[in-house]
Amino acid sequence: MKPSLEIIEPSFGSSFYYSKYAEKDNNKAHIWHYHPEIEMVFVNGGAGKRQIGSHVSYYTDGDLILIGSNLPHCGFTDTNTGNKNETVIQMKPNFLGSVFLELEETKCIPALFNKAKGGIAFGPETKKAVSDRIEMMDDQLPFERLLTLLNILKELENSDDYKILNAAGFSMEMQIQDNDRINMVFNYVKDHFQEEINLIAIAEMSNMTVPSFCRYFKKITKKTFTQFVNEYRIVHASKLLAEKQISISNISFESGFNNFGHFNKLFKEFTGKSASQYRKELKSVFK
Repeated sequence: MKPSLEIIEPSFGSSFYYSKYAEKDNNKAHIWHYHPEIEMVFVNGGAGKRQIGSHVSYYTDGDLILIGSNLPHCGFTDTNTGNKNETVIQMKPNFLGSVFLELEETKCIPALFNKAKGGIAFGPETKKAVSDRIEMMDDQLPFERLLTLLNILKELENSDDYKILNAAGFSMEMQIQDNDRINMVFNYVKDHFQEEINLIAIAEMSNMTVPSFCRYFKKITKKTFTQFVNEYRIVHASKLLAEKQISISNISFESGFNNFGHFNKLFKEFTGKSASQYRKELKSVFK
């Protein structure tokens, strides 16, 4: 399997696509896909898992992300997210025209789009600052909507309340053979992370020796294959801690860990806190 190319048509009378989904109505969220358009996603409330490129993480209290052109991604909302709604805005990198984007007043926008190549997650201050404007676009006419979008993009570029999700230099813009190979690996981990994943089998699927595959994977993703698998499992465990009232030991096994002590060690390394502390803090957030 490889990510599907999503064909996006601008909203009627507009140069970009805008849609506001009620709660869990964005049914495409869990399809591993990509598109040339830059994508902004605002999830109003709730908690869920996101995978963008080789980055996997769990968000709480909503999300505001900007995804670069052709960067594969999946998963923001589902039946357990508990969000109020989800807004998706998609625009081609040059949707405003190259001349317009070279103006002194607008050259911040290409800079923002370039930064989004690795995926950007904005923090609570920025979410609070722009969320009302993102949602009010739903009731605006195309010209007003464009002006609001420009205003939001300007504010996002000026924000220092953000995190780049993929390591510096990460890019899915590579040769077709590489793209197919790495996405086959991503999909395999996505579908089999709860089982034992055999590195020899993965290397054979990629038509490479184990040492060659390990070097290749780190070159492309800026992390080791074992690190990627463990991060995927830890993020799934974070999701279960928020959504299921089952024991932490059962959560570790459901997330693909056969050793509870190893799970505890990795969870603290990845999140900075123990699984029990993480669950306790989540309960206080959603009270």
